[in-house]
Amino acid sequence: MDFISTAYAAEAAADAVGAGSGDLYSTMLMLGVFAVLVYFMLLRPQNKRLKAHRDLVSSIEVGDEVVINGGIMGKITKLTDDFVFLNIADNVEIKCQRQAITTVLPKGTLKGN
Repeated sequence: MDFISTAYAAEAAADAVGAGSGDLYSTMLMLGVFAVLVYFMLLRPQNKRLKAHRDLVSSIEVGDEVVINGGIMGKITKLTDDFVFLNIADNVEIKCQRQAITTVLPKGTLKGN
């Protein structure tokens, strides 16, 4: 008796494997939909943020008031290709990378403090 139930179990397993192999197209479709979702939910917004930051960094000028990564606010006194010199207090000037600039403040923001 034990042999007969084993034979039925083997036949049922073979049928299940044969039925699953026909779902190749649906599996590929699901992978494609997942790839499109990842692109629109992760990659595209990140690329838009990078482009906006690149535009911000390239548009800064001497005299702009900015905030850098550490939260330090200052007025740009000198620009080079890679670096920015910020006046953060009277007779205090720091040198930081252009990429560290996160925000350009409205004119006159630093005078209010």
